[in-house]
Amino acid sequence: MRLFFRDHLSIIILYSISFLLLPWMIQALDDLSSHYFYFIFLVSFLFILWLIGRFYRRRRLYAHLEKNELTDDELHLYEPQASIEQAYSEKLRQMQYLFLTQQQRLEEQAQEKQLVLSHFAHQMKTPLSVIQLITQSTPNKTFDELQQWQTVSKECDKLTFTLNQLLTYERSSNLVADLKIEPIVLKGLVKEVVNDLKDYFISKEVFPKLMLAENQIIYSDRKWLRIVLYQILNNAVKYSDATSTIYVHYDNDTLRLENHGETIPPNEISRVFDLFYTGVKGRTNGEATGIGLFLVKKILSVLGHPFTLDSSDHITTFSINFSNSLKK
Repeated sequence: MRLFFRDHLSIIILYSISFLLLPWMIQALDDLSSHYFYFIFLVSFLFILWLIGRFYRRRRLYAHLEKNELTDDELHLYEPQASIEQAYSEKLRQMQYLFLTQQQRLEEQAQEKQLVLSHFAHQMKTPLSVIQLITQSTPNKTFDELQQWQTVSKECDKLTFTLNQLLTYERSSNLVADLKIEPIVLKGLVKEVVNDLKDYFISKEVFPKLMLAENQIIYSDRKWLRIVLYQILNNAVKYSDATSTIYVHYDNDTLRLENHGETIPPNEISRVFDLFYTGVKGRTNGEATGIGLFLVKKILSVLGHPFTLDSSDHITTFSINFSNSLKK
């Protein structure tokens, strides 16, 4: 209704002026006293009749324009009847077609980039695996050669980890379609991740301590949750003090991973989950990619597991709440 009155404000003003000027003109030409009330009635009746007809003709258009929210199902143009409205509607239709065409082109380009990225990442993993195999199987190494091969192996591990992050990032674009919620034995899953990182634990002289019940069941997607735990534990090891312990415990539907090391500055807590943000320490040691915690946030958000990160007094705790987990 508001748009209707705004659309006809000029006509309302015109009729208001007519009520003042027309009686004066008729009075100047003829005696209006005997026809005044009839004139008022006739003009008012015609005016109201015209407004009612105009409103019912365009009521769907006004209702369509006054909608505050627009969903995908309502993404269409109302078919107007007036010539000026039809011309404007055609312009909007052309703009909509141009927008949808550009959007489709961008989606095709993004899909092509993902395919190329995935292809090259997989192609690079094979030679890296061969190099790692050679570093582990070459016999009769001198002490200097052994150190050099260990350095090569370490760098290969970094490349493999980065490539896995890259592949995970690429696959996470279709994360929702890939979900499979199922019961998971939490301790068994954490043990698998710790076993994958055992060489990293040993090289950093950091030790895991799992305080989890043997039969603790949670509901989540096993594959994606494993990626999350791998990334969190990898970061915990990376930023832990030597000879310290990483504690993993579960209570009140919450899994907590606690490590002892340098405290994350308060101004960085809210930013460490941003893509490519590495923080002061990440820029110092040059090992951070700024992708891992971004993936953690993205995956846990889709899984519906609230999480928190706290860091103070050289203790950093990452908590994942499973109370809202979906059950099959």
